[in-house]
Amino acid sequence: MRKISDTITRLAAFRAGPGFQSSGQGCDRLLDLGDFGSNPGALRARIYVPDDLPEAAPLVVVLHGCTQTAAGYDHGSGWSQLADQEGFALLFPEQQRANNPNLCFNWFVPGDTKRNGGEALSIRHMIEAVVVEYGLDRKRIFIIGLSAGGAMTSVMLACYPEVFAGGAIIAGLPYGSAKTIPEAFDRMRGHGMPSERQLQKALRNASPHQGPWPSISVWHGSADQTVASSNADAIIAQWRAIHGLDARSVRSEIVDAHLRRVWCNAQGHELIEDYRIAGMGHGTPLDTTGDAALGAEGPFMLDVGISSTRHIARFWGIAKLCVKRDAKVKPARANSEPLGASFARGFSLPKARVPNVPHSAKRANIQPSQKPNSAAGIRKVIEDALRSAGLMH
Repeated sequence: MRKISDTITRLAAFRAGPGFQSSGQGCDRLLDLGDFGSNPGALRARIYVPDDLPEAAPLVVVLHGCTQTAAGYDHGSGWSQLADQEGFALLFPEQQRANNPNLCFNWFVPGDTKRNGGEALSIRHMIEAVVVEYGLDRKRIFIIGLSAGGAMTSVMLACYPEVFAGGAIIAGLPYGSAKTIPEAFDRMRGHGMPSERQLQKALRNASPHQGPWPSISVWHGSADQTVASSNADAIIAQWRAIHGLDARSVRSEIVDAHLRRVWCNAQGHELIEDYRIAGMGHGTPLDTTGDAALGAEGPFMLDVGISSTRHIARFWGIAKLCVKRDAKVKPARANSEPLGASFARGFSLPKARVPNVPHSAKRANIQPSQKPNSAAGIRKVIEDALRSAGLMH
């Protein structure tokens, strides 16, 4: 049986080649952020600032998923559309192929997931640079991510809780759940998760912060076969404990035909919300029709009749709730790709650091997307590789 690491290497090399198209490509509305510090994680920084940005506006940090780019995720999710409507700035950290051939944030690599180190510190430096440059409100900084970006959102919320007023994790994993590639695979499949006490300890030990803590929005598809929904349960338990919320003190309601659960403090303030999108696979929930429309459907950007972008911003208090009128509820759906391809897209790879390489030189490793010669051929290669590794039958 071929080792998992060998399979990952072969799949990554294939994906980095000319026959693979990064998902979520579309209109690029973003600008590059220049110098923002030492950048130990060697990430790229992109921003969107509306022309009429008000003084002391909020900031939303958006982390894309594997195989995606910052511009592609913005196009799909509609965050810059909402920023124009509501008046807030956006920061999009972007992974580079020199760090990770699959464009995943390295959410489980110890050097990238600790306070004041690696990719986490690079993102922290970006935030500081944007806040200073545009005079943004330090009390209204929020962060959201999908998949590996969702797991990296967990990292940022754990390592820098004093920075964020709120966070949103879509199809992600809890902080401290994995430190190696085999552990990452197991956690994604819902196997071997540390105990609630261990996860809570990891969160408390990630920073010297003693509170108050950011509010948390969790989104997950019930049919997600890339990241098991038990990860959403673990995230909620991790943050519920640090907020001191009773597991039984939960309110349930139906929003746009989907279940929403909410945990509030003694004052009635909503601190944690949980959306489970029935029948949806791995991706960001969208609503691309009607009065509440945002974004565009694509790979891992799933039009299921509810806009996670708009609802998350409303939860944070930086957007108005747009009531849908005469909108037909769309059935949630699983990702259209077969399990093998979907699972393979979700992994993250550790980076091989190159010492003393200028940041500008590393940017040159970002490869433009190209159309695949045959979607069926790509799926066959991925599935054959997984079968040879014993990960598919």
